[in-house]
Amino acid sequence: MTPSKGTSRRDYLKLMAAGAGLAATAPASWAQEAVKKTMAADPQALPPDHDRRIQWWQEGKFGMFIHWGLYSVIGRHEWAMEMEGIPIPQYELLAKHFNPKPNAAREWAKLARQAGQKYMVMTTKHHEGFCNFDTNLTDYCAPKQAAGRDLVREFVEAARGEGLRVGFYYSLMDWHHPDGALCATDEAARQRFVAYTHGLIRELMSNYGKIDVLWYDVDWPLSAEQWESEKMNQMVFELQPDIIVNNRNGLPGDFSTPEQHIQAAAKGRAWEACMTLNDSWGYHKADDNWKTPKTVVNNLITCAHGGGNYLLNIGPEPDGSIPEETVAILQAVGKWTGPNATAIYGTERSSFNKHVYANFTQRGNTVYAHVDDWPGDTPAEKWLSFYQPPSVISFGGFRTKVKSVHLLSGRKPIAFTQDDLSLRLTGLAAVAPDQPATVIVIECEGEPVMDRDSVRKNRPRFKVGAS
Repeated sequence: MTPSKGTSRRDYLKLMAAGAGLAATAPASWAQEAVKKTMAADPQALPPDHDRRIQWWQEGKFGMFIHWGLYSVIGRHEWAMEMEGIPIPQYELLAKHFNPKPNAAREWAKLARQAGQKYMVMTTKHHEGFCNFDTNLTDYCAPKQAAGRDLVREFVEAARGEGLRVGFYYSLMDWHHPDGALCATDEAARQRFVAYTHGLIRELMSNYGKIDVLWYDVDWPLSAEQWESEKMNQMVFELQPDIIVNNRNGLPGDFSTPEQHIQAAAKGRAWEACMTLNDSWGYHKADDNWKTPKTVVNNLITCAHGGGNYLLNIGPEPDGSIPEETVAILQAVGKWTGPNATAIYGTERSSFNKHVYANFTQRGNTVYAHVDDWPGDTPAEKWLSFYQPPSVISFGGFRTKVKSVHLLSGRKPIAFTQDDLSLRLTGLAAVAPDQPATVIVIECEGEPVMDRDSVRKNRPRFKVGAS
């Protein structure tokens, strides 16, 4: 995933492609074409039966990403092998010391459920090339090294034990395989490497029961045609008819994957923002730039507002333990998602623009206003009847007639007035009833419409000077 702070995976690969050392294997146009395919995917190219397969995922909204592998032993980010230029024979020694405690994944799954996450996606093989699963194609895998067991199987059983959907991350790029770079310039190497890749994916799709998500990553250094991605996806769907796949094997897939930022796809296109909880995907003991529970909740709301999903990452320690900061943050998030579930799960894309102190989700004719910066009282209420009775929250340009307003938590009714300029909620508490966001339910008579331009254009004006 992301190799450094402030740099996306695709940006980084674009920079690599521009370097003279990789000019022969990764032309500069590669990353540009990859971005173009990702951002402008043709909805008509969606895999068959897309709507049925993806319904549960679009309702689920919130997932847990897990990056875990040999890099966890180093504790310096999942790109340590490349960033620090570690020789392969040296790096391989980590496999003799990667021996997590049994069933560590049960802690992850319990935490995911507590946080309100509905599905989990684990790295089966990251860029380092080490397989966390049992395979007949290489001995560079957990069951044949120090761990002595199938870590992916433990993950699958843990997720299912908590009632969560199961997803597999798989990196096409491989820094360990002898053909992993040579495949770009040698046809025989390409055929060997593609056969190896397809074979590993076949095992993942065949040996663990029903799998709900396949999350490809980094298709360097081949094109979709060279990866034989159409054939790859066809095999996946034959083995797992209900699965959904992302867009990172060079094909549009079922959903787009903005990384480390939230960017809604075009209407009608499914999307999922994947983000770290600090600045690293894998365990990085020195990285203390943790997101606050408020930031996580606001990101979840923003994704739901845009009709997308939020895949939030954790990086377990080498023994599988979850950093205590991660536990504290996700447990705090869960205290909010539980009582406010109706305003997130199963909601649809909202046409409302974000407010100064609120964001919005929507379900039919119901709007959920998520007030994350509760305005409380204001000195202006002494002179402006607009802010009376205090405290007042006002949404300018709320065009649809409102039937009722109440707090989601406790369902306490809220007094309101509505005119051509705004919907005013009055008599509110000076202090936020809930943290990190208070949800207000607004029931409308028809399809909710907010048009702030109408305020600018139609508000009565009087004269140049003070009225």
